[in-house]
Amino acid sequence: MRIWTLAWPIILSNITVPLLGLVDTAVVGHLPDSRYLAAVTLGATLFSFLYWGFGFLRMGTTGLVAQAIGREAHSDVRNLLGQSLIMAVVIGALLIIFGSPLISLGLWLLDGSEAATPLAREYAEIRLWSAPAVLANYAILGWFLGQQNARVTLMILVLTNSVNIVLDLWFVVGLGMTSGGVAMASVIADYSALAFGGYLVLRQLGHLEGCFQRQRLLVLSAYSALFNVNANLFVRTLGLLFAMAFFTAQGARQGDTVLAANAVLLQFIMLTSYALDGFAHAAESLVGRAFGRRDWREFAATVRATAQFSFWTATAATLAFALGGNYLVALLTGLAEVRATAASYLPWMVVMPLIAVWSYLLDGVFIGTTAVREMRNSIFIGLAVYLPTWWLSQGFGNHGLWLAFTLFMFTRSAVLIVYYYRYRQHHWRPQRGNL
Repeated sequence: MRIWTLAWPIILSNITVPLLGLVDTAVVGHLPDSRYLAAVTLGATLFSFLYWGFGFLRMGTTGLVAQAIGREAHSDVRNLLGQSLIMAVVIGALLIIFGSPLISLGLWLLDGSEAATPLAREYAEIRLWSAPAVLANYAILGWFLGQQNARVTLMILVLTNSVNIVLDLWFVVGLGMTSGGVAMASVIADYSALAFGGYLVLRQLGHLEGCFQRQRLLVLSAYSALFNVNANLFVRTLGLLFAMAFFTAQGARQGDTVLAANAVLLQFIMLTSYALDGFAHAAESLVGRAFGRRDWREFAATVRATAQFSFWTATAATLAFALGGNYLVALLTGLAEVRATAASYLPWMVVMPLIAVWSYLLDGVFIGTTAVREMRNSIFIGLAVYLPTWWLSQGFGNHGLWLAFTLFMFTRSAVLIVYYYRYRQHHWRPQRGNL
């Protein structure tokens, strides 16, 4: 029951993120030219690098705060928030300062069409201004999640994405804007969320014991725990985002129609992953607390329960894509050629949830225990399978690309399962022979 109490707000809040992507895709996908959809796809992929590369501000904060809660170290809970917010503001400011060359490099690497790339640049230059707000929101969400306060996460993300969706419709449908309007809506929504999140933080601090310690916030050496965790998470996230961006870039080289079709199908993957991440995020918080207390019975029970919830959710997603995939594609785009192209690759969507579910779940377990080197390793072992498979299967066109990506996800799951059982046998248990 405790897992579900934590998971359902996270699932709902996570689903709002890909739903925003679905609305972006649907709004721009119904414009009369596919280059607008291609531009938003390229721009959003670029910002997956620029922003989610720093997703450690959410993940690392969650694991360390959950462990501090388990130890009943309330001052640590406060200081971790301060450290994470300081890091977020500094990194966000640096992204704005150095953003222009990063955008140029990113668009060159993505290698979109001549028609889509200028529109993608316009999108990116607008989105860049939201960097401090986005990264600060990561820290705030991680802090609340580490305290098992999932309903606050729900409130913040629902506000963010509701504002974004309303502004998407107003700017694009109402005012006749294109990809630039989608970017502007995102910037306004991100700062709205930061203002609301800041209010909720101040309210929570009024109920939290302990105190802020100036030395913990202003002395660089005091950040060692965050740096150690976040460095591996940063590298891991860059590897994952490289895999996604490589997929998008190879689709782009096959033309705007294939790029747009892949973008539609990737929205299905994102929708599934965010739903499954609800249980993974619950595992982060509960496993982290159990780890901090060294309560291995609670640890094992949490992993078993979240694994069961995750498996049945993945099964439901597989059935939904198998039975209603073509209908879902039609909801996202009215372009006949994009619909037809996406339909031919739907079988990959049917198998993906049951393959990827274990990597999502075990990411949560490893974040909660801050055993993040193993997460990093799983990504790079996966890439060692992904890239050669793509190279050998280029003759199969986009099907070969989907095969390589599917094997990447399979390898990630397999590697994390091996790591998990190794740790359960040697580290995460009171004595050998007890689960």
